[in-house]
Amino acid sequence: MDLKKQQPSYFHNRISVLGSVLSVAFFVIIAALFLLDFLTKEKDPFLETVTFLIAPAFLILSLLLIPGGALLERSRRRKREAIPPLPNIDLNNPLHQKWFYVTAGVVTLFLLFTAFGLYRAFEFTESNTFCGRLCHSVMEPEYTAYQRSPHTRVGCAKCHIGYGAEWYVRSKITGLYQVYSTIAKAYSRPIETPLRSLRPARETCEQCHWPQIFLGSLDQSHDYFLPDESNTEWKTRMMVHVGGGADFTARKQGIHWHVTGNNKIYYIATDKKRQTIPWVRVVAPDGKETVFVDKGSPYTAENPPKGEMRLMDCIDCHNRPSHQYKAPAEAVNQAMTHGAIDPSLPFIKREAVNALTGEYATSEDAVNKISLTLSDFYKQKYPQIWEREQAKVLKSIAAIVQVYKANFFPQMKVSWKAYPNNIGHLNSPGCFRCHSGRHQSGGGSAISNTCSSCHDIIAQGPLGRVEGDLKGLDFKHPDTGDADERQGMPCFECHTGENA
Repeated sequence: MDLKKQQPSYFHNRISVLGSVLSVAFFVIIAALFLLDFLTKEKDPFLETVTFLIAPAFLILSLLLIPGGALLERSRRRKREAIPPLPNIDLNNPLHQKWFYVTAGVVTLFLLFTAFGLYRAFEFTESNTFCGRLCHSVMEPEYTAYQRSPHTRVGCAKCHIGYGAEWYVRSKITGLYQVYSTIAKAYSRPIETPLRSLRPARETCEQCHWPQIFLGSLDQSHDYFLPDESNTEWKTRMMVHVGGGADFTARKQGIHWHVTGNNKIYYIATDKKRQTIPWVRVVAPDGKETVFVDKGSPYTAENPPKGEMRLMDCIDCHNRPSHQYKAPAEAVNQAMTHGAIDPSLPFIKREAVNALTGEYATSEDAVNKISLTLSDFYKQKYPQIWEREQAKVLKSIAAIVQVYKANFFPQMKVSWKAYPNNIGHLNSPGCFRCHSGRHQSGGGSAISNTCSSCHDIIAQGPLGRVEGDLKGLDFKHPDTGDADERQGMPCFECHTGENA
């Protein structure tokens, strides 16, 4: 018996000792990282990843080595001695009492630290830092656009995951493949959209935006600069009929009629990006169904195309709510309107758009070539302006470079071409995917494609000679000032985003 009492503890083995040493080391490291993270104002995604994900994982593994080594040692001794299968614990034994209290205290502290660590890990994996900056090269386009969007104060997870444990777990499961794709560089360039695993918009968007209370019209003003020497400014003002909810005034309903009340619209797209929609089914509040089919397609009401039959929701029109990449002509117009690009510089609209639409291998290459091309243009074509107003030219060039950095990412092959915006119909089909005038029902009715279905132009014309009419005006093309043979054509058939 005396010999058995003198036997060393099962924890006296190399594995358990190594686990103990590593556990203490990782605990000290994590404590230091926690303190550093607490004191750091500007959050570093890599520091937080190590602090809340990587280091705790190694701590847990090192802690598991301690009992694991003891079990292996006990198993080894059982082969030589008559040791009972389970340990004999006697809390009346002072030594056993001591180890029980020590173990209980250590486990309690560990569980408290674990609970706090798990909460911080959860908080970190839901943060914009984790979503946008950790996988910098992959998510740089999305994160850059997000920071300029109307949702810049809304966390990524609020839209991509929403509330509740179910979608949190789903997102982390799909996130495992995304982590693998990033490490193995197996991701597509650009990232494919639409996201098939995205939560339905009615469960996320409508937590803040409620279409049922959208009423009336929205006043919108647009400034356009022609690609001539004087950058002639053309103004357009329209009333966009965004209503569609409770119709207290008995007026016609507006755009949000598509997703309000008991209206249900189903459609089938024949392409991955949902840009070609030949088949639409409308279910009225009284249950009456009407199917509209593109008369130029081979499909019928009874013979729809193969593919997902999707119930229309917010994201079918607002498909780029936080990650918009503007077409060159649109982005330059906005920069000139705000004065970032000086409209007094001759041909600045034309030259800016031409420079932005060039082919560049990298962002650095683009910045250098855009700056050189535009400065050379004014040096050669307008040397007097370059000499007298060089500061104005350089300021405008810097703004054009910023337009490129915000909307073009050659390493990920991202631009407005990769992600068509379904709001409107200027550079992509957008509304005309269904409102083409070709979608007809068996009864002969068609989905309307008249401009006044969605908006009325109440003012238009060159600066200083703008005409207006609250009843609505016929659209005039800025380059001619008159209605011409293009009247009635979808805008996107001519406007590609590249033409100034």
